[in-house]
Amino acid sequence: MKLEFAPSARSTVGLEWEIMLADPVTGDLVGRAPELLAALEAESADERHTVTGELLTNTIEVTSGVGRSVTQAVDDIAQAISAVRAATEPAGIELLSAGSHPFAQWYDQRVSDKSRYHTLIERTQWWGRNMMIWGIHVHIGVESQAKVLPIINALTAYLPHLQALAASSPFWAGERTGYASNRALVFQQLPTAGLPWSMRDWSQFESYLDDMVRTGVMADASEVRWDIRPAPRWGTIEVRACDGMSTLPELASVAALVQVLVEHFSRQLDQGLLLPELAPWFHRENKWRAARYGLEARVIVDAAGNQLPVREHLVRTLSELAPIARDLECSREFGGVASILDSGASYARQLAAADAADGDLGAVVQHLIREFRSGPESSVAEVPPLIRTQPSSN
Repeated sequence: MKLEFAPSARSTVGLEWEIMLADPVTGDLVGRAPELLAALEAESADERHTVTGELLTNTIEVTSGVGRSVTQAVDDIAQAISAVRAATEPAGIELLSAGSHPFAQWYDQRVSDKSRYHTLIERTQWWGRNMMIWGIHVHIGVESQAKVLPIINALTAYLPHLQALAASSPFWAGERTGYASNRALVFQQLPTAGLPWSMRDWSQFESYLDDMVRTGVMADASEVRWDIRPAPRWGTIEVRACDGMSTLPELASVAALVQVLVEHFSRQLDQGLLLPELAPWFHRENKWRAARYGLEARVIVDAAGNQLPVREHLVRTLSELAPIARDLECSREFGGVASILDSGASYARQLAAADAADGDLGAVVQHLIREFRSGPESSVAEVPPLIRTQPSSN
């Protein structure tokens, strides 16, 4: 199967953000996207941003245009959110974002009336109906098809870092899971989801797709649901590992980190260097550790199996790659990663909000609603007890 990789300007940025619709009083999800989408889609037709539906009727997705910088893509998202608010506020609907809703139940949710969603649910059954998950997708332009798989192989080693920064699903259907990102482990239950297969080059990716289509596993490349994947239609590498970010500044910071890492590896390829890779069993362990411990995880950082706290490795990465952030004009957003390290990721803030309210998860929803409007609430002094620092020996 021959698959073209669309022309794309190097290190351009595209963002997708899945947003929950909730009742402002109860905090529960409301399946009211269908009544809003026709007008919102029409209004965004001539804009850089788009507003669309998703798998469940309790969700609206906003996407940016192709940004020359992170700032431009984030500005698109901000305009999209403003347009959505103009529709939801008169309708009595609140907005929030996280990897999961703290207490909503899957059996109360409705699937959007599109054939591809019904096909997915028919095939995946219980697991598909349990996909009450929200995420962000970060697209980075790559100018050469030959670079795509080598960069994906190298960037996979940083998926746990991104996952830890974005982790925002410590609750699931009213239960405190003990995981920073329960979404990460739920999502990988879908066919073709999870960590990417390690592939040498584009022809091997084409062979993989040929096998999958020929055997009826998928219809086309859009059904590859890896944590990081090629997006041939757009000419990008798409990172999909992250929970829904709870605030726009945090979304901008994670997007900047992804952009800088892709550009870093692209420059190494330009220099004729062989990009570093980890064994797949290390990737699998790192993903689990980031899901369990979030920013308190220790990650395996090289082929020799050396390990570092993910916070320490992120600090090193920020220092080493700061010049690239300046070149890409995203230093402000890139520096926001340090702010997440200082104040705690969303999962820790949610747990702190629950503890402060004697376990009332309705209070956690109200916390998320406030954060979505105003930015991160700096209220976390320490990591809550169910997500402790990972032991140094495993």
